[in-house]
Amino acid sequence: MTVIAIQGASAAGDVPGLEALAGAAELRFAPDTETLRRALDGAEILFGWTFNADNLREAWDCTGALRWIHWSGAGVDALMFADLVNSDVMLTNTRGVYDRAMAEYVLGLIIAFAKRFPESMTAQAERRWQHKFSERIDGKHALVVGVGSIGREIARLLRAAGMTVAGVGRSARAGDADYVIGILPLTEATRNAFGAAQFAAMKPTARFINMGRGPSVDEAALNAALEAGEIAGAGLDVFVTEPLPDDSPLWSRPDVIVSPHMSGDYHGWDADVAALFIDNFHRYRAGEPLRNMIDKQQGFAAAG
Repeated sequence: MTVIAIQGASAAGDVPGLEALAGAAELRFAPDTETLRRALDGAEILFGWTFNADNLREAWDCTGALRWIHWSGAGVDALMFADLVNSDVMLTNTRGVYDRAMAEYVLGLIIAFAKRFPESMTAQAERRWQHKFSERIDGKHALVVGVGSIGREIARLLRAAGMTVAGVGRSARAGDADYVIGILPLTEATRNAFGAAQFAAMKPTARFINMGRGPSVDEAALNAALEAGEIAGAGLDVFVTEPLPDDSPLWSRPDVIVSPHMSGDYHGWDADVAALFIDNFHRYRAGEPLRNMIDKQQGFAAAG
């Protein structure tokens, strides 16, 4: 019987729908590093239920039978350690599960900026009646940097709201964009992809939104661009260091919306992630191609 080690879960009840594999696989639950080491002994499959890659790195010497890892996150940068990258172990992710939620989040941030919701909420907290004019988003230009499945869903939703959208793979001149949306995976090629030069190329009324990975942005350069008025604001869901340190100037800027890496999180995400893994498990058993195969040398899934 196929053995599956489930990293980050203590029992089947932690993973909705996993009972569908009863009788088809031996399930070993591993909530910590020590239990993961034992669970990996003879396991062909690892289902990474939480995003803690450190214990997998620490237990890698126990992965002699491992053939496939399915990761519950869309980003797999935490898994790109040399032993895994250079191994024959297949790696898949949950591309597609979080797309709609993240696209809605981006649209929500754009509406919040255009309709000046942060200012209204501040005025409400101060019991201050202050009339303001807002902007329309219909006809505004958005540049989506990162054209994977999340970027494509963002583009689709923004177009439905009446915006003009362009998409690019890693970088582009953004001088005519009203909103620049970063949704890049983290690789060596995308680290600090948004820096002083990129912010200087934006128009002063532009807003920058980052939903990809924190280290794709030079946060000091972003703060300097905001201070200098090179851009009008930023909506940030990911950061170089998470949680965002207390002393970060981004916390207190009235032109920045900070959220705690939550843009893809929604009620029911866990059942959707488990359903994707179960579908891939049946493909694995049948010898069929797996969904969301990761190119480990590049660090992201092939388009599709």
